[in-house]
Amino acid sequence: MERTWNNKAWFMVLPVLLLVAFSAVIPLMTVVNYSVQDTFGNNQFFWAGTDWFVEILHSDRFWEALGRNLLFSAIILSIEIPLGILIALNMPKKGLGVPVCLVLMALPLLIPWNVVGTIWQVFGRVDIGLLGFTLKALGFDYNYVNDVFDAWMTLIVMDVWHWTSLVVLLCYAGLVSIPEAYYQAAKIDGASRWAVFRYIQLPKMKRVLLIAFLLRFMDSFMIYTEPFVVTGGGPGNSTTFLSIDLVKMAIGQFDLGPAAAMSIIYFLIILLLSWIFYTVMTSSDEQA
Repeated sequence: MERTWNNKAWFMVLPVLLLVAFSAVIPLMTVVNYSVQDTFGNNQFFWAGTDWFVEILHSDRFWEALGRNLLFSAIILSIEIPLGILIALNMPKKGLGVPVCLVLMALPLLIPWNVVGTIWQVFGRVDIGLLGFTLKALGFDYNYVNDVFDAWMTLIVMDVWHWTSLVVLLCYAGLVSIPEAYYQAAKIDGASRWAVFRYIQLPKMKRVLLIAFLLRFMDSFMIYTEPFVVTGGGPGNSTTFLSIDLVKMAIGQFDLGPAAAMSIIYFLIILLLSWIFYTVMTSSDEQA
């Protein structure tokens, strides 16, 4: 019997494809157009070729900002992924505590990014902020405005507070999907808590951990609003990530050509690193 195909379903997807084309592809083509041209105003453009890309790739400013991005993402992932797993493992699986914990975990995710930055900007002030005032009262010379280490610690703690809940909820979803028979068999075999985690819980969480890892990497690597509100990229350029530097170049300096080239390079770096992470994690899953 010959198999027939029904292509009418594509008409259901067509509005979404048109929306994506309008909101993503067309702006991307505009950025590509700016990246290979130069303008002196009055809507007059001149062909520049790859000059802007060469200029960005030979700029110390770009590589320093990229290094800060990579360092920040590495710190965030090394904290939030293990912490999220730990919290999810200790959350209740039955009873009234389940909805209470889920609501509490979801609350930080509901706060807009600019509000999060404003909260921590006030929270860390040494004159009126609870965190800054308390640390100063305890004898710590804390000042995220003038000290590089304090600025980084404030941004890291802020991001961990804001986004660890996402990792927790994803890991919890993976844990509750594990059949009870697995735990009963492990109990009969006398498996330790570590053995249960290593051979039952962790393999069942691999898929959700992959999603959590990719989401948190992409979001932390593209972070803009929170550090811009809290530190403005300072002190100096110590918290000026690629996103902040890109906005300064495009809006502050109005260098549209270099900014467009930098945004494309930025996009390709995120795409490449995400693909590498996905390939490595899925290949290790297949080998297991």
